[in-house]
Parts: sequence; structure tokens; C-alpha cells
Amino acid sequence: MPTQDAGAMTLEQIHDFKGKYPKQLWYLFLSEMWERFAFYGMRGMLTVFMVEQLHLSEKDANLKYGAIQAFIYTMAFVGGLFADKILGFRKSIFWGGFLMIIGSFTLAFSPQHLYYIGICFNIVGTGFFKPNISTIVGNLYRTGDHRRDAGFGLFYSGINIGALLGGWLCISAANSYSWNVAFSLAGIGMTIGLGIFIFTKRTLGPIGLSPLAAKFTASRIRLYDIMVYAGSLLVIPFILLLISNTGYTDLFMYIVGPAAFLYIIFEMMKLGKAERQKLAAALVFIIFSVFFWAFFEQAGGSLSLFARYNLHHKVLGITFDPNAINNAANSLFVIILSPLFGLLWLWLSDRKLEPNTVIKFGLGFLFVSLAFYVFFYTRFFADASGLTSLNVFTLAYLVITFGELCLSPIGLSLMTKLAPQKLHGMMMGMWFLASAYGQYAAGIFGADMSVTTPNATLTAKLMAYTEGYKELALYALIAGVVLIVLSPLIRKLMHEVH
Repeated sequence: MPTQDAGAMTLEQIHDFKGKYPKQLWYLFLSEMWERFAFYGMRGMLTVFMVEQLHLSEKDANLKYGAIQAFIYTMAFVGGLFADKILGFRKSIFWGGFLMIIGSFTLAFSPQHLYYIGICFNIVGTGFFKPNISTIVGNLYRTGDHRRDAGFGLFYSGINIGALLGGWLCISAANSYSWNVAFSLAGIGMTIGLGIFIFTKRTLGPIGLSPLAAKFTASRIRLYDIMVYAGSLLVIPFILLLISNTGYTDLFMYIVGPAAFLYIIFEMMKLGKAERQKLAAALVFIIFSVFFWAFFEQAGGSLSLFARYNLHHKVLGITFDPNAINNAANSLFVIILSPLFGLLWLWLSDRKLEPNTVIKFGLGFLFVSLAFYVFFYTRFFADASGLTSLNVFTLAYLVITFGELCLSPIGLSLMTKLAPQKLHGMMMGMWFLASAYGQYAAGIFGADMSVTTPNATLTAKLMAYTEGYKELALYALIAGVVLIVLSPLIRKLMHEVH
């Protein structure tokens, strides 16, 4: 039966690391940084590419963007499940990274002709990579190790450094050279990230090995692995069909979400009163997270097109590509402000003034609302040609980052706190599924606010998008107020969970 490499570290040795961070975290940090470089570099190009190179209408491009992102997060649920049950985290990360490399270089080879095929490889690959590397980070620490939060903070900064570089450089390469070069950059970034993981995985000791190692022979495990790999390849034509026809995507989303919700209700009926109430609280966060992602993910859809066509090219008098600002500003602000928010929460906690989880979630929506009001107000800075201020646009991203930082402590960790141990995997899957629905809704919102008239003026597009942003601002405001008003009831359902 397969065992860890001779001479590899034991789990005890890994947990007994000295200092603030285990050395393995730095390797995972670099792997994730380059994977996020590829992911956010790709994300920042999708909608613009579909309009300019595939000649889709802005409405159809928004809908397809929402579908692509929705399936990425749906596959994250599937990829996490197969990692838990069969492959283990290491093989899942390798397989996911390999598929993303194939997808990126497929796009680079012939973006116009192989676009949807390359995207499908990236969807499946991201599903295997995304949920599993962060799980390995958690396994570097013993339960209750107070250094865990600092470790995830460092890992989170790696995500944002990668997003900043990829979001900036890939669209810049598309503008200055070609789309082939831009997609190649994403592939090169993913290759570097996977290479770092492969050459440093030995330092992980037993972490991330196949969960079947203690149950089956090596040949039986190899058979199961091959079945998963083959199945993930066979699903690509199905995903290709779904994203090529958004009507099929609609049908898929209408079935999967309600079915998952009904299954949770079925599981809740088997639990005691306190556990049912905690799961009810978790469902509240899940439902509201759909709305949050529907607003936030305009960044890759409607805001990407708005930045492309309706913005001047100067921030504080310095010339910048508006799409690079759209793709990278949020990550830059997170890197700068995240330590300051951490200090703020500590300062408030020392004075017993730190808002609870529900209030933070509500505040996140209020900041998002304010940000979209700022996006709306860009219309009052527009010139006669329909171009408006990149300064005001960038300010809106600063405000939206405040909202994200209010929500950053919330998510998968909250799901695991509120769900009983036997339902942890299911609730983490539901959180990813909620993200998928948020992405899907983001595409619908973006499509609804786009101008469908052929050859519409930039002024007409400006007015249509900013009117849509005003509506999103109102929806976010309502969501934030409702959460804050309901916070005493939700806190009661959460019992001892903070």
C-alpha cells in the first residue's frame, strides 16, 4: 500500500514548527499566488474578449461570463468532494493545475476558434485546484493553534498579490501585443504555480495523501484515480454545451440549487433543535452571500465593459489602462488595507466594541451599496462623448474593498462552526454553490443593464450601466439593513458561535 516518502516529515514535526509560519506555508503561498495570477488574469479578459473578438452583444457576453463563473464554483464543490473521498488534496491540485495549463495554452493557440474548449478545461481544472490548496493550509496547524489565523492571513495576501499582477499584466498584454500572448501569460503563471507545488510537496509529509491509502492496494487506488480523471474529462463536453447555450445553463441552475436546498432541509429534520437552528443561521448567510457575489462580480462583467469603453485613462493625472485598474485596484486596496482592518477589529475588541459576525456581514453590504452609488455618480462627471472619470471609478473600488474586508472573516470557517461535524463537507459545498449562484446572478444583472441597441452611443451605454449600478446600490442597501435589523434573531439561532 502507498505510504509517504521515506525521510519525509511526520505530521507531528510539521505541527511543531517554530516561529509564526511553517515553511510549507511559503511554498503554498507561492503556488496559490501564481494560480490566482492565472485565474484573475483570465477573469479580467473574458467579457472584453467575447465582445471584441467573438462579436457577442454586451448582453450575451455578460450572460456567458456569469455562466462560466457559476460553473467554476459548482465544480469547486465537485472537486472538493472527490479530493475528500478518492484523490486526496495533492493529486487533486496536480490534476486541476494540469487541466488549467491545457486550457490556458489552448486559448493561447487559437483564442477565437478554441475559446469555449479552453474555457471548459479551465472550469474543471479550477474546480479541482481551488478548494483543496486552502484545505492543506489548514492542515499545517493543530486544532486550536492560535497561529492559524496569521497563516491564513499570509495565504490571503498571496491570493491578492497574484490577482493584482495577473489582473494588470494579462489585459495589458492583450492591449499591447495580442490575445494569444495574454492567454499565454495565464498559462505560464499556472505552470510556475504547479511547478512550485510539485517540487515542494515532499515537505508536506502525510498531508494531502489519498484517503484510500489505508483501505486499498496501490493498483485499486490507481484504478479509482483513473476513473476520476476520465470522468472529469468526459464532463467537459457537457459543460461546453451548457456555456454555449445559456438557456441550458438556466435549466441547470434552476434544478441544482432547489434540489440542494431541499436536501439540507431533509438533513436538518434529523438533527436536534440547537443544531437545526445553527444550520438555519448558516442558510441565512448562504442566501445573503448569493446577493453579495451578484454585486461584487460585476467586476468581471459589466464593470469590465464599462471600464473598456466609458472611462478616461488618467488617475490623479497619471495615465493608466482603465481595465487594468478594474482588474487590479481591489487587490491592491486589500493588500494595503487588510492589516489596518485587522488592527481596527483588535482595537474595537479590546474596548468590547467589535461588531458581531452578523453586523459585519451587514456592514459589508452597506459599503457595497455605497460603492455602487459612487459607480452611479460617475455619470455626473461624463463629457459629451460619454467618457467619465477614472478617479471616481477607482474611488468606488476603494469603498467596495471596505465591504469585502468586513466580510473576509466570514465564509467557509463560519460554515464549519455552524454545521455539525458530519455535515461539514456538505455545508462547504453549499457555500461554493452559493458563490456559483452569485456569479450566475451577476451575469443576469449585467445583461439586464446593458444596451441592446446595435451601434449605441457611449453616452447611451454610460447611462444604461450607471442606472443599473444605482439599482444594485439600492438592493445592497436593503440587504444590509435587513441583516442588521435581523441580527439579534440570527445571533440567537447561532447559539455560542461568534
